[in-house]
Amino acid sequence: MALINIATHEIHCKIVYYGIGYCGKTTNLQYVFKSINPSVRGELLSTATETERTLFFDFLPLDLGTVQGFRTRFHLYTVPGQILYERTRLAVLNGADGIVFVVDSQAEKFEEIAPRITELELKLRRMCKELGNFPFVMQWNKRDMPSALPMNVLERYLNRRRVPSFEAVACSGTGVYSTLRAISKRVMAQL
Repeated sequence: MALINIATHEIHCKIVYYGIGYCGKTTNLQYVFKSINPSVRGELLSTATETERTLFFDFLPLDLGTVQGFRTRFHLYTVPGQILYERTRLAVLNGADGIVFVVDSQAEKFEEIAPRITELELKLRRMCKELGNFPFVMQWNKRDMPSALPMNVLERYLNRRRVPSFEAVACSGTGVYSTLRAISKRVMAQL
């Protein structure tokens, strides 16, 4: 839930990038961090180990101007995608105002994705939220890979709610900002 600070005239919103391990969640945040003007972003904090890319979260606050006199700041987080970090995903998801589900488009990853979407739905229900009424978009990442599945297959089998979805190659920045703009607009509309 967005934090509104009347004293400082700020609205803080939390956007969580969710998905399986190594699908491009962290890569999205790294691209935003390196390409955005340093005056409108904070530091990129990342907790990693030798064996895992992101153990806990990446956090990147973005200042996106004002809304009715309130400065809006978006805090971008990623969850660890590896299966054994399920409880950590729940902790990071808590308090989210919007979710970007990042999908690795490669055929060999397809079977891992649907259970993760179901997991997300269950975690939100535990927090008394429904994915169908929640700011949510999907990003079809790694579209440049030779084994990337056709868009119509991804849409048909993974985007049951018909939410906005975006093709992406996060390492080059393709689709990164269109995804971020879409989820930011949906979060602001929900507020």
